[in-house]
Amino acid sequence: MSFSPRELMARAIQLAERGIYTTMPNPRVGCVIADSAGNILGQGWHRRAGEGHAEVEALKDAGEKARGNIAYVTLEPCSHTGKTGPCADALIAAGVAKVVFGMQDPNPSVSGNGLQKLRDAGIEVEGPLLEESCRALNPGFIKRMTLGLPLVRSKSAMSIDGRTAMDSGESKWVTGPAARADVQNLRARSCAVITGVDTVRHDNPNMNVRPEEMALPDAEAAAAAEKQPLRVIVDSKLRTPAKAFILQGGAPTLVVTTDAADDERRARLEKTGAEVLALPADKNGRVHLGELLKELARRECNEVLVESGATLSGEFMYQGHVDEIIVYLAPKILGSSARPLFELPIARMGSVLPITITDMRAVGHDWRITATTDIER
Repeated sequence: MSFSPRELMARAIQLAERGIYTTMPNPRVGCVIADSAGNILGQGWHRRAGEGHAEVEALKDAGEKARGNIAYVTLEPCSHTGKTGPCADALIAAGVAKVVFGMQDPNPSVSGNGLQKLRDAGIEVEGPLLEESCRALNPGFIKRMTLGLPLVRSKSAMSIDGRTAMDSGESKWVTGPAARADVQNLRARSCAVITGVDTVRHDNPNMNVRPEEMALPDAEAAAAAEKQPLRVIVDSKLRTPAKAFILQGGAPTLVVTTDAADDERRARLEKTGAEVLALPADKNGRVHLGELLKELARRECNEVLVESGATLSGEFMYQGHVDEIIVYLAPKILGSSARPLFELPIARMGSVLPITITDMRAVGHDWRITATTDIER
């Protein structure tokens, strides 16, 4: 069966999506080798960091049939040596005649260089093709490479009357099992999960990825949970209990505090195996969230998930750090004394924070609402 160039790139995008939980900190990339008639000769995708890139896997699948034919790849082939060799060199050595790319690589060490290397070798280069869909594969990688910051998602669960927890702080469980399984998938695609010390003290969460709870086939879930996201606790005064579940289980945990943190409390937490990091304080004496995000980008975090109460989530939102909001809406009423979705100091309609809803769908008995923010600070 033969396919059009757009269909071949769409297939490469589908392949790239298979690495959504496993490639970080690398980008998700897919590649298809086809002849001029559109017949697929080989295909591959980047599975995880340190393993073969998509082009190498597709060339391996195609073998000698790649020579004189066309490579469709979702991201510009790399031209530098990291844990693996340059993909541009692999395509040149394989003798492909043409490369169709989905988008240019935002990595400054690559951007445009891979395409130029191909042209210099006499390979025809065409693109971008289906650029918007290719960019959607790697929003966090693109933001980290261009702005030095990770993409930030804020996840919350609320009742139909807009409440997230009882006045006591109790919040288990607002949503049902299907929504909680969906959250496991969100965690698995994230390099880090951020929460606040109050959530740790009230709910005692693990904040890890549990494959048995994921909405994925067993093998995919196991692969997704193989590399756990960094668990980050924002704790300006180091009030995290040493026996908290989030400090257990083997997944890496970072407790972020300020320079004014108590040394004895710091030592107590470090004995649990957690890393304690002091960052500059903001004007209120709390952890500076912008500095925290810069630190996570330095640690090669592409996408981070904020799972916290109304206060910390509200601060991330109000300061303009949130790129995407995901809210699970439960068919429950918690009442007027329960806690709101975000603690935000908004007093007038003219000060409301704008968002754009991009998706709404049923997840079990709940609804998942996805929105992007239009907040500038």
